[in-house]
Amino acid sequence: MSIIKRFIAGAVCPRCSEMDKLRAWTIDDTQYRECVACDFSDEMSLTMPPVEELATRVNQTEVDPKEEIQVVKLMDPKA
Repeated sequence: MSIIKRFIAGAVCPRCSEMDKLRAWTIDDTQYRECVACDFSDEMSLTMPPVEELATRVNQTEVDPKEEIQVVKLMDPKA
C-alpha cells in the first residue's frame, strides 16, 4: 500500500511561513502534514472522543408545576 502525499494549496507553514510547501497524508485515523522547505511536521488524530452536551435551558426537562408543592399562609388583613 503506497501512501499518497498531497500538497495543500494556499496553506502556509506555521514555522517558516512559506506558502504552498505543506503536504498532507492520512494513515489509519491520523492525519500528518509536513513542510518540504523547513522539515516542519505534525500529526493530528481524526477520531474525537464524544463530548458531553452543555446543559442549557433548551435541552433540560422542565419541572411540571403540578409536581411542586407550595405552602400558602393566609393572613387576616384586619389583624
